[in-house]
Amino acid sequence: MGKADLSAHGVLWRAVGGQRRDVALGALLGACHQGGEALVPVLIGLVIERGVVEGDPTGMLLWLGVLGAVYVGLSFSFRYGARAGERAAVTAAHLLRTEVVGRVLAPEGGADDGRLPGELANTATEDAERVGAVTMALVVGTGALVGLAVGAVALLRASLALGLLVLLGAPLLLWAGHLLSKPLERRSETEQERAARAAGVAADLVSGLRVLKGIGAEPAAVARYRRISRDSLSATLRAARAEAWQHGVVTSLTGAFIAVVALVGGRLAMQGDIGPGELVSCVALALYLIGPLSEFPWVNAELAQGRASAARIAGVLAADHAVLPVVPRPPQAAAAPHAEGRLGLRRLAYGPLRSVDADIAPGETVGVVVTDPAEATALLHCLSRRADPDSGAVELDGRALTTLDLAEVRRAILVAEHDADLFEGTLLDNVTAAAPDPRSAAGRVRPDIAAALLASAADEVVRALPEGAGTVVSARGRSLSGGQRQRVALARALAADPAVLVLHEPATAVDAVTEVRIAAGIRDIRRGRTTLLVTRSPALLAVTDRVVLLHEGSIHVRGEHRALLHDHTGYRTAVLT
Repeated sequence: MGKADLSAHGVLWRAVGGQRRDVALGALLGACHQGGEALVPVLIGLVIERGVVEGDPTGMLLWLGVLGAVYVGLSFSFRYGARAGERAAVTAAHLLRTEVVGRVLAPEGGADDGRLPGELANTATEDAERVGAVTMALVVGTGALVGLAVGAVALLRASLALGLLVLLGAPLLLWAGHLLSKPLERRSETEQERAARAAGVAADLVSGLRVLKGIGAEPAAVARYRRISRDSLSATLRAARAEAWQHGVVTSLTGAFIAVVALVGGRLAMQGDIGPGELVSCVALALYLIGPLSEFPWVNAELAQGRASAARIAGVLAADHAVLPVVPRPPQAAAAPHAEGRLGLRRLAYGPLRSVDADIAPGETVGVVVTDPAEATALLHCLSRRADPDSGAVELDGRALTTLDLAEVRRAILVAEHDADLFEGTLLDNVTAAAPDPRSAAGRVRPDIAAALLASAADEVVRALPEGAGTVVSARGRSLSGGQRQRVALARALAADPAVLVLHEPATAVDAVTEVRIAAGIRDIRRGRTTLLVTRSPALLAVTDRVVLLHEGSIHVRGEHRALLHDHTGYRTAVLT
């Protein structure tokens, strides 16, 4: 989707245009169905004229046969037209859903800024479904318009006055329905925003349920969700009242319009301007017109809700990228060589970071101690290229990350944050997520995977589980304890074996003995590979080649861990308190 299409109308047009074949087929068959429905009263009138007024049994049987054929045709038209319309709606919603999910998961990021996960899920499901429903609304609306036109022509042939009444009154009725849909569109958009917000908060609270229980914050969490849910309910009720009001007013106007048509037709029949068969046809047509006219309020409501949902989808798709988009490498360009692991920070400034300079040699293990957690977050975002620096650069082997392909950067530099999630599947699947073919030809776990489990102390987790590494882990690893989850996530990072590994507080949820074991394991398994340990753990810092202290946005001191503990008060305070 181009920038010009990143609007509510662009999303709607793409959804409809992408299914134009099914929409056209559904509209054509829907028009045949409604046209056939409009012809039924005319044919019934002809049957009455031939059989009752003229006493012509043959003519009556002939028109009865035509009437039966029309019924068969409109029945099949409805069946296959509805199928085509539903197929268009479902397919359009599916494509939009995958596009929204693709944008949320895009390496460049940015779509989730300011939006809760539940809110994004609501956009990818409910909003996509409502935009997809617009295709069905167009199919139904086209059929209703054709039925209205056929009915108007039939009325014009029976009586010019009746035909003109329908042709002039129907557009006014449609215009009134469009005006009445405006408040519904505004309230529908508010309703969807509040519902998405409530879904997002609910997902957020459920994911942190264990923490909430641990600190006794359930009452506050329940009160917060109750307040947001009440706001969502109020918005939904306002939208429902607007929809009911719109339907009620439009239905009333439609009923009044049909009553006028029937009244005029009755007066014409009494004056002898039309015959008995034509009278029956006119009255039946007036009753038939209730059907297509009553479809328009529903069509208008679907279009209003579809426009509101399309605006929310466009907001996600048009979200600014957190980093510059990837520029595809020309086919003739040579692939980047295997990364050596030389890392450089050149006057790096981003968020709280101010002019950070550092050089990390290939194979070196460096500890980074921060006095402000925000500085650690900013550094991790720059190293993982979840964000580009405000100024300065992060370099890999002498080249700025912004000049490298994003996929190559993330293959070479792996940033493992301390709150990394696990996924539903076996423990071994989680550990080998970035290391394919975890088993050797003999069917055993490969030695490097086993070494990663050992170095992270996750082998203890394997032994504690009923089915070992084949034990199924629930979504987000909730079936494991905090310490077990952390060790499995660390094993996954070590098993990936990137050229540069950045570990952020990888042992905060384990006991002191296990922490010392993990520190030694990281040192041994990462020997000869570049490793950054962003931590304040003395055990982990003790295995580094050197450390740097980030304070107030810049590097405050550099040196060996033991020497700084002895000589530098600020470093000692940051590490030991």
